[in-house]
Order: sequence, then structure tokens, then C-alpha cells
Amino acid sequence: MNKAQLVETIADKVGGRQQAAEAVDAVLDAIVRAVVGGDRVSVTGFGSFEKVDRPARYARNPQTGERVRVKKTSVPRFRAGQGFKDLVSGSKKLPRGGEVSVKKAPKGSLSGGPSTRTTTKAAAKKATAKKATATKATAKKAAAKKTATKKTAAKKTTAAKKTATAKKATAKKTTTKKAAAKKTAPAKKATAKKAPARKATARKTAAKKATARKR
Repeated sequence: MNKAQLVETIADKVGGRQQAAEAVDAVLDAIVRAVVGGDRVSVTGFGSFEKVDRPARYARNPQTGERVRVKKTSVPRFRAGQGFKDLVSGSKKLPRGGEVSVKKAPKGSLSGGPSTRTTTKAAAKKATAKKATATKATAKKAAAKKTATKKTAAKKTTAAKKTATAKKATAKKTTTKKAAAKKTAPAKKATAKKAPARKATARKTAAKKATARKR
């Protein structure tokens, strides 16, 4: 049975083919949207539709037998209710006329209670809040690391500047010492040259004394 045949089957009960088509489209659209959003659509006695996540796995190509990696994906799944199973297995007989009698919905289930959609939305909000806090924490850590690196770089540059200035000061001191040593060296040589002059004067005085004795 395809969709058109399903519409034809329920057309008399709904009041016409157009109404039946709209009813089928509305039911299918509601089920698909709920399952895609992560909700579980459960019809008592008939079954439930839900979204199932399949992790990444390895499979084999049926044609070549080659091992292929299958990515993580999500698939819809339908689980038949107990009443549906009993009718299919034959433990219960289908009624000849009228609608199939499945288990009635419990009291209060059709009234507006807390739906699974609200719970899933709340869970999604909590997950997004956790992600936001995690991203904020990582951003704070990154900012702290940047500031720490900047401080260390500044300390290194200041230390390098201090060492450079110290080296320059020592170099200046050495140059001044060398210049002073050069200045003192010629003075010493001059004093050394003056020493022979003293010796010559001493000889002259000795000669004068000798001449005075002779007279």
C-alpha cells in the first residue's frame, strides 16, 4: 500500500479524498518534524518513532567485500507497540468490520501535559549554556597565557637592555683607563730623560771642585 492507496482507504471515514490527503500529510509531517527535532513520537498500541544515533564503524562492501569506514550518522527508528505485534503475530485476531482496537491511551495522556519536546528543548538549552561557559573558560585561559608571555618578553627585553648598558659602561671605563695609562707613560719617559741631565750637572760640579783644589 502506497500513500495514494492509504488516502483512498480512509477517504470515506474522513469525509472525502481531499480531507484524507490533508490528514495523512499533516500526521506524517508532524511525525517527521518531531523525530528530526529529537523528540520521540509514541502512539499507544501502535508504536513509537524516534531518532537514533549510530557511531562511526567499519562495514563491508557487499559487492567487493572491502572493509569501509562508515561515518557517524543518525537514523529514524520505529518500534511497534505490543498491540500491533500481537495482531501481526496472530495472537489476536483482526476485527472484520470497524477500526482495529488497540490499547486505549491512558487518562491524562491526551491532555496538555509536559511534552517530550519541552524537555528536549530544556536539555538543548543546558547543553548550549555548558558550551558557552566552556568557550568562555578557554578564552580566559588564552588571554592569561598571552599576558604571561607578554610579561616574560618584557622582562627579557629589560634584562637585555640592562646588560647592554652595563657592557657599555664597562667598555667606557676600560677606554678611560687606557687613555690615562697612555698619558702617564709619556710623563714617566720625560722624568727618565731628565735623570741624565742631573748626572751631567753632578760631573760639572765635580770638575769645578777638582780645578779649585789644583789652584
